[in-house]
Amino acid sequence: MNALDDARHNEAADHFTAAVNTIDFSSVSAIHSRYDIFVVLFGWDLESLWQTAHQNWCNALLRAGRLPEAIEAYRYMMDRADEATKARCIDWSTAFKQHCSMLYPTTGATDLAAVGDDALAAGNYDRAIELYSAAIHLDLATDTIFANRSKARLGKMLWDDALLDAEKVIELNPSSYFGYQLKHEVLHGAHRYDEAIEAFKIMFSKLEDAPDTEATDLRRQYASPSEAESAIEDRIKAQLEDAPHRLINTSTGRLCNREVQINAFRMSAEYKELLSSTMKHADLQMERIRDVVAMYFRYVMLSHRWEGAEPSLHDIQNKVVYDLDPVGGIPKLQSFCKTARDMGHRWTWVDTCCIDQTNNVEVQQSVNSMFIWYRHSALTIIYLSDVPPSSQPGALASSVWNTRGWTVQEFLAPKFVLFYQKDWSLYLDDRSPNHKDSLAIMQEMGHATGIDAQSLVAFRPGMRDARVKLQWVSARVTTWQEDIAYSLFGIFGVNLPVIYGEKRQKALGRLLQEVVAQSGDISALDWVGQSSEFNSCLPADITSYKAPPYTLPPLSEDDIQTSISSLRDVAGVDFAMSIYALLDSQNAPRFANCRLHLPCIAFRVTAVKRSRAQDQEIYEVTADGLHDLLITTKDKLTQFSSPRPTMQTFLLVRPWNRYLLELPDFAEPSGLAGLLDVDDDMQSEEDYWSAPGSPVQNSPSSGGFPEAQESVDPELSDRALRLTARLEQRFGAFLLAQQRGGEYKRIASDHDIIAQVKDLSSILDMVKTLEIL
Repeated sequence: MNALDDARHNEAADHFTAAVNTIDFSSVSAIHSRYDIFVVLFGWDLESLWQTAHQNWCNALLRAGRLPEAIEAYRYMMDRADEATKARCIDWSTAFKQHCSMLYPTTGATDLAAVGDDALAAGNYDRAIELYSAAIHLDLATDTIFANRSKARLGKMLWDDALLDAEKVIELNPSSYFGYQLKHEVLHGAHRYDEAIEAFKIMFSKLEDAPDTEATDLRRQYASPSEAESAIEDRIKAQLEDAPHRLINTSTGRLCNREVQINAFRMSAEYKELLSSTMKHADLQMERIRDVVAMYFRYVMLSHRWEGAEPSLHDIQNKVVYDLDPVGGIPKLQSFCKTARDMGHRWTWVDTCCIDQTNNVEVQQSVNSMFIWYRHSALTIIYLSDVPPSSQPGALASSVWNTRGWTVQEFLAPKFVLFYQKDWSLYLDDRSPNHKDSLAIMQEMGHATGIDAQSLVAFRPGMRDARVKLQWVSARVTTWQEDIAYSLFGIFGVNLPVIYGEKRQKALGRLLQEVVAQSGDISALDWVGQSSEFNSCLPADITSYKAPPYTLPPLSEDDIQTSISSLRDVAGVDFAMSIYALLDSQNAPRFANCRLHLPCIAFRVTAVKRSRAQDQEIYEVTADGLHDLLITTKDKLTQFSSPRPTMQTFLLVRPWNRYLLELPDFAEPSGLAGLLDVDDDMQSEEDYWSAPGSPVQNSPSSGGFPEAQESVDPELSDRALRLTARLEQRFGAFLLAQQRGGEYKRIASDHDIIAQVKDLSSILDMVKTLEIL
């Protein structure tokens, strides 16, 4: 009291604080229970003493300029005072609150909340909390002030304090949704997602029950928990459509089927946080749902070569991979899972143990889905077990991994790959996130595989350039003979039955049949070697594509112009247009019951003469409309000539290639489309290319060539003349022999058969569609 009287306000405040803390009681009435004896002996009025001490404490803090402490002291006193004490000090209480309000830069105590709102809007959370607290301590509290202080505390991430304010809002206005909305926000920020979801459910029910228009309008903005769950489930389903059915959890080391994977997600903090944050209808369309789901379910694939006793599905099912005895292929599996786990990936896939090899349906689904799985993987790890640590450049090219059939698609399909050496160190110590971005490694891969640089880093599946793709795998080997064809399903973008036991020729034949039938690309018919039992126009083995196709030197523009200059008169143009219209009307090649229906230009063989040389069967062949040529084959041909004809018909044919029509490719990407990411999901080259249409067939004169030269489109006329010039070039031919039923069979040759037209005028009568067995 002396310090207070001497205006030593800070000193007085400290003394009163210590005194109050010393005699701290939960309430005024609690004093009597302990010190009642003093009232009896000395007549002390303990309640008045308690009141005076606390009032002096508040006054001292206020005079010392310690306003927040003074207000807190006042609140402390009022919370502990009984009703009689509050009644006795009502005048002092009113004066004290007025004095406090005058010390804030406002026009009165009722404006504390308004200034607090300004501070909150400005992001000055400390100031907002101080002002709201002052209003609350000065008995001016409303649910709105508690709500705003909760928001300010949220801004400071004071979760517990913000939650207390939110619950106070609920207490003051239990029928309102607003307190539960705040509570959801606080619990979500504190990562207490289960409680946050429950708070949101109550908030949603309050909105549904509210009768006022404002609440009804607000309700329309919010999605129910079931709607949010449904949106997430739909995204999960879409995400897993392109993922393997079974994956290994790198954290637990256990093999998980689809149901276990989804259940693990539903129990995860990622799912609960996503569900808690998906509150409004606009959130249901957010990319965030897609991103969270994609991040959780991303997986890493392994590309490797099988060696010895690889673990099967039954070897690891219901077991922890990391606990298995390190024998056979187990150490490779364990190291792969640990490597992926250390990189932050939750799921992995290995072909040896993530497919039930005893289930034919699952094997078929897996073979047809393999390319897609690799394409959508977050990463493919390529393990080179025969490349020792610290290898020099060139070791990758020498790895046996480069000789296996399945590894072609396992490298081409993924967007991100990393090569690992025998000790699970990175190849060439290249620590970049994607070795497809490494120029040195990609150059080495190009030299080792013969695959062009563009395809190595941005491959699109599809039928185009079929002959080139077949050459990529022509020297590859597989454990099961049918796999040399099955491993190409994804490369060509086809989906076919998997029939182990059908043997190599039939498996390869079915694939090539599909490629030719779907695309019309006859380049797959360009091979040398033995004919397949499936169809004689197809090879018996993939090795028949090993030699590059015979490519004729392209004609220069000058050569073409020289060649067609003699056809510039009316008769020449009419003839060129006739050939063009005739060839343009031909259907694409197709297969039916293993029979190839091949549109072609067929030249009848009129003489065959044998000429043995170096243990080879070489035949001099003469055909109508062609220059004489030589054919080398292991088959024995019947010798004949015009004076001594044979009953069997032989034809030299030029398979018709529609690309010679030079039709515009209407599906080619525009300038803008060409800038799109070439690796966008599973976009194939067929998205950019389709079999061309026919401007001749679509023109008014589609019945044949134009009636009058003057009506001919100059561009079409020029294409027709260019086609005629190209038909005079040398070309790769097939030798066909007619069978008893009128069909034909191809006679395989050990070398390319190169022919050239001698009499172009005869072509009009030689365009046919032949049925080839």
